[in-house]
Amino acid sequence: MEEKGTEMGVAAMAACYQGFDPAAYLQYNYTLPRADFERKDSIMPWKLACLHRAFTEGDVNGELLVDIGSGPTLYQVMSGCEVFNKVLLTDFLEVDCFQGASAWTEKAAKLRQVITDVVPVDVHRPQPLALDDLPSAGADCLVSCFCLESASADLAAFNRALGHIGSLLRPGGHLLLIGALGTSYYFAGPGVKLPVVPLNEAQVCAGLKENGYTLIRLEVYILPQHMKLGSDDLSGVFFAKARKE
Repeated sequence: MEEKGTEMGVAAMAACYQGFDPAAYLQYNYTLPRADFERKDSIMPWKLACLHRAFTEGDVNGELLVDIGSGPTLYQVMSGCEVFNKVLLTDFLEVDCFQGASAWTEKAAKLRQVITDVVPVDVHRPQPLALDDLPSAGADCLVSCFCLESASADLAAFNRALGHIGSLLRPGGHLLLIGALGTSYYFAGPGVKLPVVPLNEAQVCAGLKENGYTLIRLEVYILPQHMKLGSDDLSGVFFAKARKE
């Protein structure tokens, strides 16, 4: 019965996302004031700084970086593309795979050089990617931003997804995870209200530990009042750097 309930939950989440509008999502989250590079308290510069620091500390390296749930954005691999020779973008939605594929060709030559493909992913499967999408040893690093809590029906599903993506990572490889705190929904288009698992810091740390990751660093951003736009009920964002044991 539990397995059937899990399948129904995944199917329900997949149905919700059929109305996802990449252009609206970008408008809500990646324009002013949340992407104001003139303000130190803006969320976008904070995310970029976390990723840049993690990718330049010297311990995150290797051949292959995989982005889980890329969506219609590329900021999450802008620093990583300078460290890894190959970057693989993934998403569950075909509309996002198409958006990403068309967008990255217009980016800097470095991104065009290292991004090898945009492939489907399903974090609710024990093997989220097709076997021939990865080398047998696994990826050297995973990055994932606002994916797992948005694609999961509840906390248990979020924790299972953490374990599933870990199967893609080689032992000793790193996971760089950005996600929403205290969020129950966001809008991904006019009238398209999508559910989110409302996480807290303790749940994130516990989920990582339960799934074989060692937490290296957890950082938290509290959303200022002027960035509460009504497109979601976001209270904050976390950044976790972890290593697979």
